[in-house]
Amino acid sequence: MGVTGSGKTTVGQALAESLGWPFCDADDLHPPENVAKMAAGEALTDADRWPWLDRIVAASRERASRGESAIVACSALKASYRERLQHAGDVRFVYLRGSEATLAARLARRRHRYMPAALLPSQLATLEEPDDALTVDIRLEIDEQVRAIRAGLGLAAPDSLTMRDE
Repeated sequence: MGVTGSGKTTVGQALAESLGWPFCDADDLHPPENVAKMAAGEALTDADRWPWLDRIVAASRERASRGESAIVACSALKASYRERLQHAGDVRFVYLRGSEATLAARLARRRHRYMPAALLPSQLATLEEPDDALTVDIRLEIDEQVRAIRAGLGLAAPDSLTMRDE
């Protein structure tokens, strides 16, 4: 979890690969109305987010019903959103934390399919930093973040990791 530019997709994919688990980007579960709003530079409201969060829960429950674990990249900005996501079952949160300057610099270098860098201030304003999540510094290299997450969640460390640059 984390705001735009924190590396949720990159780190999530690397973590999933290291574990041999499937990866789900919650961005792919946004309804078209949410995507259009964000693409227009409008921040989502709680009313916009609830159906999206419910889609994430449903997808996670479906996977769990098959006995599968997965890595899900999701902003999960508020405590109430994380509480909603807990309905998916055994959910553990990893907070990818970075300063506004670090995040802004990352966003200046990337192009997201619908999330403009201009929405970073609204995401930071919405963010309620978790006190019950594993917190990882986004300034670490991707492989270091993956190792920290695996260690922090008690997942066996891999013998070797194949990482990609962010």
